[in-house]
Amino acid sequence: MIETTQTVASRNTNLHRYGEAAIGLCVLGLCAWAAMSGAQQSQNDITAGTTVSAMTQVLGRPTDNSIVVSVLAPNDMEVYAEYGVSPANYTAKTAISSAKARIPVELNIDKLKANTRYYYRLRYKQSDSSAYTTGTEYSFQTQRPAGSSFVFAVQADSHPERKNMFDPELYRRTMANVRKDQPDFYITLGDDFSIDQLGGMAPLSPQIVSQVYINQRPYLSQDGAAAPIFLVNGNHEQAAKYLLNGTANSPAVWAGKARNTYFPQPAIGDGKFYTGDKEPVEHVGMLNDYYAWTWGDALFITLDPYWHSDVVVDNALGESGPTGTAALVADGMAGMDTAAPVAGMAGMEAVATTGTPAQPNYSGMGNRDIWDITHGEAQYRWLEKTLKESKAKYKFIFAHHVLGTGRGGTDMLDQGEWGGKNLSGVWEFDKKRPGWSLPIHQLMVKYKVSAFFQGHDHIYVRQEQDGVVYQETPNPANPNYEDANGWRGAYKTGDYLPSSGHLRVTVSPEIAKVDYVRSWMPKDETAEHKQGEVAFSYTIKPAKVTP
Repeated sequence: MIETTQTVASRNTNLHRYGEAAIGLCVLGLCAWAAMSGAQQSQNDITAGTTVSAMTQVLGRPTDNSIVVSVLAPNDMEVYAEYGVSPANYTAKTAISSAKARIPVELNIDKLKANTRYYYRLRYKQSDSSAYTTGTEYSFQTQRPAGSSFVFAVQADSHPERKNMFDPELYRRTMANVRKDQPDFYITLGDDFSIDQLGGMAPLSPQIVSQVYINQRPYLSQDGAAAPIFLVNGNHEQAAKYLLNGTANSPAVWAGKARNTYFPQPAIGDGKFYTGDKEPVEHVGMLNDYYAWTWGDALFITLDPYWHSDVVVDNALGESGPTGTAALVADGMAGMDTAAPVAGMAGMEAVATTGTPAQPNYSGMGNRDIWDITHGEAQYRWLEKTLKESKAKYKFIFAHHVLGTGRGGTDMLDQGEWGGKNLSGVWEFDKKRPGWSLPIHQLMVKYKVSAFFQGHDHIYVRQEQDGVVYQETPNPANPNYEDANGWRGAYKTGDYLPSSGHLRVTVSPEIAKVDYVRSWMPKDETAEHKQGEVAFSYTIKPAKVTP
């Protein structure tokens, strides 16, 4: 049962066009690489020639007795971490690690106690120095047991490559709001590391892809130094099976490697703490793309269709939409997923040639077959097993979007392996997915999933279907604060609010509360809208657990 309370809710419905051109590589800090040919760039080294302006630290892979600190610095250095269970009282330390310039080093802090807050700081020195510098003190939490209360937070679609929907200072203000929440961990839902539009501007290389991941660290480390970062793969990351060519010279390989290099993600290992994808990919290794873990009274699951579909799930590399601009125009969706100027958004504005608005098609499929998009047999079996065996009071699932493409939430639940029907509404699940017990949504209902968190549409919408919350997560850095794309039209029901901000989820044995925390630039604050305001709240009751 879901209870809602709207506190401050701006319902600005004005559409805002994408009026900015595609952003150049120099904005992303890639000018030098844009000027170089692919032959001049080492395809075997994903870090040589990248730019790191300052040292950053990001936590990852928390368990009941360990955590990893990823340290990235612009120069060669030696580094270690000191830690203890009270502030400024460090009773243990890691071994000293030699870090090379622009190459992350992971400090493994282990032999910790469960359900304990630890305080830590880095100690580091340049290779040519004899004195260690003392870093800022941060704290982190090891796994909480059932019956505990805790906070986690979620963001989606920061899109730093899109000037018209990304303001660096607003992003930093969102991170400041997150720090105030003191979450145990922070989950990002994809499209934070887009390489799409880079492909049309210069030859892609491992270094260019790596730089995209490096550029996010100064932002995410503002929170990630104290709260482990969990990444969910999005369509614009292009970490996708369709791009594999049997060699290491593939954008998918570069993206897969960069993701795990610059942000320590759950390693499945023996499956005692994390379970998930156990199938390595040639030239990448373990993907760490879908995984699950339990924290307190909650089960957390991430999903990924991109690494498991043979076809393009949403948009191909360098294209502006699911099947390219020409196909989008035919679908009545021109410009709905591009930072380049467009003639207008079909269905929202008059079509010049006919004078009649086209009906928008939010499926994102064009003439493609919805059944070509899949999470794959292994991921489905793992999902079913994980849900079935869990006794958690809350079950939260995180993915970039329903089926990885299209627009909307509950309005597209009946499609493909998510709901069992083709785009014409005809049931085909038994024929197209023989041996699968239920479509994914029905599986979620059967095993009492509390909420499904998705991104992709850059706005806030809370919906519910069959007792499952479908939560669209807003962009954290959009300075226009509006539904810039007109995708609100894909949501026929639900509570809508524009960006920007993040979601704060407070979990207790009795109730889970979801708050939409808004971010505002100082010049945009009013008497009604303040930085850090809670724009919308609702609660989710725990499921009854069968012993």
